Amino acid sequence: MLVFDLKGSASIAREAIDLGTLRGLAWDHRRCWGPLDASIESYTAAHPGLAIQWDRRSLYEFGEGRIEAVLDSYDLIIFDHPFIGQIASGDLMVPFDTYLSAEQRAAFTADTTGESWQSYIRDGRQWALPIDAACQVASYRPDLLERYGEAPRTHAELTALAARLRQDGKAIGLPLVPTDAMCLVLTFCAQRTNNDRYGFVDGKVVEDAVAELAALAALAHPKSWDWNPIRCYDHMVANDDVVYVPYAFGYVNYASATEGRHLRFIDIPVKGHAGALLGGAGIGVSARSPHRDAAMAYAIHLSSPEYQRTAYVEAGGQPGSRAAWTDRHVNATTRNFFSDTLATIDASYLRPTDDGFIDFFRETAHHAAEAIRGAVTPREFATTFEAIYARQMDRTARAAE
Repeated sequence: MLVFDLKGSASIAREAIDLGTLRGLAWDHRRCWGPLDASIESYTAAHPGLAIQWDRRSLYEFGEGRIEAVLDSYDLIIFDHPFIGQIASGDLMVPFDTYLSAEQRAAFTADTTGESWQSYIRDGRQWALPIDAACQVASYRPDLLERYGEAPRTHAELTALAARLRQDGKAIGLPLVPTDAMCLVLTFCAQRTNNDRYGFVDGKVVEDAVAELAALAALAHPKSWDWNPIRCYDHMVANDDVVYVPYAFGYVNYASATEGRHLRFIDIPVKGHAGALLGGAGIGVSARSPHRDAAMAYAIHLSSPEYQRTAYVEAGGQPGSRAAWTDRHVNATTRNFFSDTLATIDASYLRPTDDGFIDFFRETAHHAAEAIRGAVTPREFATTFEAIYARQMDRTARAAE
């Protein structure tokens, strides 16, 4: 059993009794804000004089917004790990290293799902804690898929199912808004390069990945172009025309629904379940926070295995802690969401966290969606993709000089 010693952080918290209000910024989905809001009453009761307030921003702003724009306003920020390069180069957040004992660091390292813990390390320092873990997984409506047998296990079985569904007036779902289209390009590149973090730099790899995605998208539900994972899942539980989704970031809330229809989540349909883009969320402390010690103690509490596998899940969260992902009670209450997708997240792809990668991602996302749609050829997209990456990396390098 994993033991996580929080004595060090507790002593920090006692010193923060009169620091006033900690302000945090979450993203606007229950998976994120649910366990944060739920933590306030018990945590402030244990730390008299301390108040906590969580605000929310959109999913897009969480993944692609300007992180420097919120540092002055918030002590704690929930963000996506590709920002780490920018954060480290500008010292925008407070590293956790001096706030964690050797035992705590070892416990966090052992408690990771996939490379979630490692994704927040840059230049040898720990810039955030993995409060939430996710990657692209497969999902389906159990009541609809049973007519078609088992879920596909290979790409060939996936395309066969997609073609059969179309014949029956149904379809697979495939979130293809620009952000998710870009994520899919990176995943299909990773599957061709054994999870090489920079495999997408190869133009032929990109070209082949886009060609395969375009063929799959042609079999997907036509509304896929308007969907991110949340919109896709909302459609699935409200309608009966999307049976299966091969790649989309998992959301435990749709598996643990106790009323109405629910979804089952499983590993992606590829050998070894490898290459799914790692997502999730980290919690970091702004370097401009006047309440660093109190914010650090609270972040460590939220990310601790004990909180993650109990109140965090109970409030609708999707924990970063492996102890939660493997907990029998947690899986019993979430229709095995975690145990049935653990192999995929353990074999997931960690994209680069270099400074400038977020800018590259932003600029390329719309091109990725257009290429999968067929507005440009895979070769034309690969050329554009390579040029944007080279330009952004060169720009970042020159700015650092």
